[in-house]
Amino acid sequence: MHADLSVVILAAGQGTRMKSSRAKVLHTLGGQPLVCFPIERARELGAARIVVVLGHQHAEVTAVIEQRFGADAVEVALQLEQLGTAHAVAQAAPKLGGARGPILIIYADVPLLTADTLRRLCAGWRPGGLALVTARPTDPHGYGRIVRTPDGLVARIVEEKDATPAERRIAEINAGIYCVDAALLREALERVGRKNAQREFYLTDLAEMAAQRGRVEVVEADADEVAGINDRAQLAACEARLHGQLARALMTGGVTIRDPARVRIDLGVTVGADTEIGPGVELRGGTRIGSGCRIEAGSILSAATVGDGVHIRPYCVLAQCTVGPGAVVGPFAHLRPGTELAEGVHIGNFVETKKARLGKGSKANHLTYLGDAELGAGVNVGAGTITCNYDGVAKQKTVIEDGVFIGSDTQLVAPVTVGAGAYIGAGTTVTRPVPPRALAISRAPQKNIEGYATRKQGKRK
Repeated sequence: MHADLSVVILAAGQGTRMKSSRAKVLHTLGGQPLVCFPIERARELGAARIVVVLGHQHAEVTAVIEQRFGADAVEVALQLEQLGTAHAVAQAAPKLGGARGPILIIYADVPLLTADTLRRLCAGWRPGGLALVTARPTDPHGYGRIVRTPDGLVARIVEEKDATPAERRIAEINAGIYCVDAALLREALERVGRKNAQREFYLTDLAEMAAQRGRVEVVEADADEVAGINDRAQLAACEARLHGQLARALMTGGVTIRDPARVRIDLGVTVGADTEIGPGVELRGGTRIGSGCRIEAGSILSAATVGDGVHIRPYCVLAQCTVGPGAVVGPFAHLRPGTELAEGVHIGNFVETKKARLGKGSKANHLTYLGDAELGAGVNVGAGTITCNYDGVAKQKTVIEDGVFIGSDTQLVAPVTVGAGAYIGAGTTVTRPVPPRALAISRAPQKNIEGYATRKQGKRK
C-alpha cells in the first residue's frame, strides 16, 4: 500500500428511508454499528490518516467511534447541510491538509466491502489518475451507470435520475468507491457543479475529468459486496449475507452447523473445532466457544465464554458469563451477567443465575434462582431453591461451602453462609449461618387431622 494513503469515509446522511430516529450509520450489522465497518477496513490498509464525514447525529456517531477505536483513531469533519457527495468530500479536504498520493473514498453504508477489493483498487491507481469500483447487479436500479467509449474505456458516470433510457439499460454500475490522486481531487472539487436532476454536487464528475486525461482504472467487484444499505429490507438482506459468510468460515474450520440459514453469528465470535450448533442459535458479539461443544436449538449467547466439551441444551440464554469445561446447561436456563460455572457444573431447566459462582461438579437442576451467590464444589441444590439476595435497599451475598446438600423449596435469606458439608432440610428458610456438617430445618411440625376429607365432602353435599 502507498505509504501516504488517506481514507475519507462518507457517513453524514440521515438515511430517511430507514424510517428511524437513529442515524443510519448507527444501525448495527453483525452486532457492530455500520460506521465501524469502513474504519476497520481503513485500518487494515494501514491508512496514514482517516477522516470521517459526519452530519446527522454527529455527536452520537462520534461517541460510538471513540468507544470502539479510541479518541484519536480518526478525524471528524462535519457536513451539516447535505449537498451531495462532492460537497461531503469538500468538508473533509481541510482535514487532509497537504496530502499527496492516493485518497480512498468509501461509504459507511457499504459494510461488506472487503480489504482485498480495496487493495486491488489502490493497486490499480496511478499517480494523477482515478481508480474506481464497478459491479453488475441483477437489478441496477438506483445506481449510477458506467458510460464507456466504443473502445471500452470509461467516459463518464451518469446518475440514474440524469440518465437517458438507453443509459439506464447499462448493466455496469458505479459502486461509489474511488481511489483518486489528491491533486486531481482538489482540482475536481473546485470545478464540480450541480447541473443535475438533484441539484447536488456529484463526486462522479471527477470520473469524466480523469477520463479526458485517459487516467481511469476499473476494478470490478461482486455486486453483493458493494451493495449499499438504504432501508430496513436491505439491512436485513445484508445481514443474512454476513451471517452466511461467518457460518461458512466456521464450517470450514471444523464446526458443524445444522441449519446455517437459521443461525445468527456476529462478528468476532470464535468457535472451536468439532462443536455442533443447532438451528435457531444466536452467537452474539464477544462470544467464545471451545471445542467439542453442543449448542442446541434456540439458545442465545451474548459475550459468553464457553469451555471445551460443554453441552448447552435447547432454549438457553447466556450473557456475559463463563461456563467451564464439561458443564451442562439447560434446557430453558438463564445465565445472567457475572455467572461463573466451574468444570462439570450442571444447571438444569428453568434455573436462573446472576453474579453466581458455582464450584466444580455443583448442580442446580430444577426451578432455582441463584443470585449474588458463591457455591463451593460438589454442592447439590434442590428444586425450587432461591437465594433471597435483595433486602429492599441493597443486594446481599449468599455463601454455600463445599459439599452442601440443599433440600427442595429452600429460601436462603442473604447475607448468610452455609458451612461445608451441611444439610438444609426441604422447605427451610435459612436466615442465620449454618455450621459445617449441621442440619438446618425450619419447617413447622406436621399435623394429621383424621377424617377431615370425609367431613369436608359431607358439607359440600
